[in-house]
Amino acid sequence: MTTQFHQIEWDDRLARDWASLLTLAIAEDLGASGDWTSKALIPEMAAGRAEVVARRPGVVAGLAAMPQTAAAFHPGLKWNPAVEDGATVAPGNAVGSIEGPLRGILAAERVLLNLLGRLSGIATLTRRCVEAVAGTNARIYDTRKTTPGWRRLEKYAVRRGGGWNHRGGLDEAVLIKDNHLAIVGQVANLSHTNSDATGLVGQVANLSYDPAEAVRRARDFVRRHAIEAEMPIEIELDSLDRFDDVLTARPDIVLLDNMTPSQLREAVARRNAVAPAVELEASGGISLDTIRAVAESGVERISIGALTHSAVSLDFGLDWRSVYGYS
Repeated sequence: MTTQFHQIEWDDRLARDWASLLTLAIAEDLGASGDWTSKALIPEMAAGRAEVVARRPGVVAGLAAMPQTAAAFHPGLKWNPAVEDGATVAPGNAVGSIEGPLRGILAAERVLLNLLGRLSGIATLTRRCVEAVAGTNARIYDTRKTTPGWRRLEKYAVRRGGGWNHRGGLDEAVLIKDNHLAIVGQVANLSHTNSDATGLVGQVANLSYDPAEAVRRARDFVRRHAIEAEMPIEIELDSLDRFDDVLTARPDIVLLDNMTPSQLREAVARRNAVAPAVELEASGGISLDTIRAVAESGVERISIGALTHSAVSLDFGLDWRSVYGYS
């Protein structure tokens, strides 16, 4: 049994993800003819240095992409870091500086600050959640509720905030959700009858597949077909009615959706008595106001979609430090 998912660090694959997005960002910002304001007002040979400064307190993420971002706008731009991703910053703290042609700096400014603000906002919210559960056994996990194309970048930011990455995609783990259970039995029935599928539509909402059997089927399928034999098997439950049955099937993780702290404590006690190796994950409607009580229930994992879909960007600004000419 395994409960670990791939954890994202800054690597060549992540740099390629950002390179693809960066190409789009440059195209939408500079268009076909570039920055007309800077061309009209800034001499081509003018250069300088500007610092990127935090306007609000938070946790910084995205600095690893800054050299790549600067160079994409102008080969003469150089990024000089002042801190590393994961650092805590206060208003007025510089996180790094960019130096080179002024036109290049001005062209890169918005894309650079957008990336840094977005990822730092995620890291900051994650850190607040991590600190809120300090002293418990619970870890904070992200979800797949990410911006299309930005998933690995946003999950990187969660890591820099001290959180953990849940599965990166559908190919990384089995997660049996309510919609799978609602239709899988009906799909099986279709293979044994000549009924028109439309005749079953009205029944689907009232019938569901045995969740314990779904876990067993998934485990067997993974053992026979998966390249990675240790792929995690997780199942979502929205009540404890079939919880004990599911534990007998020994999933790696049971996701308890939208349950109260009282229900979570009951689930932990029942799990401890029957299958202590199975990890429990709480999810659904968890906020900073409720997260401590959830963690104190004894669950090992808390997954929060808001880390990536509702984080507010951290505010950064570009402050000039020097202007000079170059040849």
